Amino acid sequence: MDRELALEIVRVTEAAAIASAQWLGRGQKIEADDAATTAMRTMFDSVSCSGTVVIGEGELDEAPMLYIGEKVGNGIGPEVDIAVDPLEGTNIVANGRANAMAVIAVADRGTLLHAPDMYMEKLAVGPKAAGLVRLDDPIEKTIDIVAKMTNKRVRDVTVIIQDRERHHQLVERIRKKGARVKLFGDGDVGASIATALPQTGIDLFVGTGGAPEGVISAAAIKALGGDMQARLVPDNEDEAARCRNMGLDDPRQLLGLDDMVKGDDAIFAATGVSSGELLEGVRFLGGDLTETDSIVMRAKTRTVRYIKAHHRLDHKPHLVMEED
Repeated sequence: MDRELALEIVRVTEAAAIASAQWLGRGQKIEADDAATTAMRTMFDSVSCSGTVVIGEGELDEAPMLYIGEKVGNGIGPEVDIAVDPLEGTNIVANGRANAMAVIAVADRGTLLHAPDMYMEKLAVGPKAAGLVRLDDPIEKTIDIVAKMTNKRVRDVTVIIQDRERHHQLVERIRKKGARVKLFGDGDVGASIATALPQTGIDLFVGTGGAPEGVISAAAIKALGGDMQARLVPDNEDEAARCRNMGLDDPRQLLGLDDMVKGDDAIFAATGVSSGELLEGVRFLGGDLTETDSIVMRAKTRTVRYIKAHHRLDHKPHLVMEED
C-alpha cells in the first residue's frame, strides 16, 4: 500500500466524525449513524485506491450501512480490503457520552478476516505482554503475566471490560484477584486499542463483543505492536455456517492477530466524535470553524500520527446538518 493512503483515510474519518458530531446528545442514533455513513461514503470517492468493503456497519444496530462488497475509492491505486465503522458508538452519540469515534482499517486485498456480524470473545494487550497471553488461560494467570511484563503490582494492573451482564462473573474474578476494573458502556474498538498506548493506563482488555469491531481493533493493535486473540461465538447453526463460508472449518477456532490481519501491513485511522481516553471529540469553535482530533497508524512502519485539524464548514456544506 502507498504510504500516502494513510493520510487520505484520515480525511474520510474526519468527515464522518464532523457529520455525526452534530447529532451528539440529540437522542437520535440512526440519524447520527446515517450522517457518518453518508459523509464517509462521499469522501471515499476521492481516495486513491480500489477498495472493497469486507466489514461494514454492524447489522445489530439496524443502521444504514456501507455494505459488504461495496466498492469504494476512485479506482486508481492499490487494491485493498476496507473495514469501516462510520460511527463506533451510536448510543454514545445519541446520549452525549464519551468515546465515540469514526474508524477505518485498510489492508491489502484478501488479508482482512471477513468477520460476520456476531459475537466474538476477545483479549488484547500492549507490546510488553505480546505473545505471552492466551485467551483460554484463566484471567488470574493472564493478570499475573501482564503485571510481570509491565513491571506493575497486580493491584496496579487495569483491566478494561464492557459493562454487560455477561461479564459480571469475570469482573468479580478480576477484582478478587486484586486488579483494577475499568468499565465502559459502548465502543470496544477504542477500549481494546487503549491497551497498546501507554498513556491510557489500560493494561488488558477482555470480554465478548462484536466480531467486526474485533477485526478493526486487530489492525490497530498490529500497528502498535500489541497482541490480540479472539474466538467467534456463533449463536446457532446459521451463524456457524456463515463462519464456515468465510473459510473457518471450525467456527470456534482460536484466532490470533495474524488470522485476523494477514501479512505485515495494515492502516488504521480514527477521528474522535466525542471526547474519551484515546481522542478528543469534534469541537465546534464558533461560526464555521471546527476542530478534529485523529490518530492514524501503519503496521509496516509502526508509525503513529496524531493529527489536529481545523475545518471551515462553509467550504464543506455536505457535512453540515440540515436545519429543521
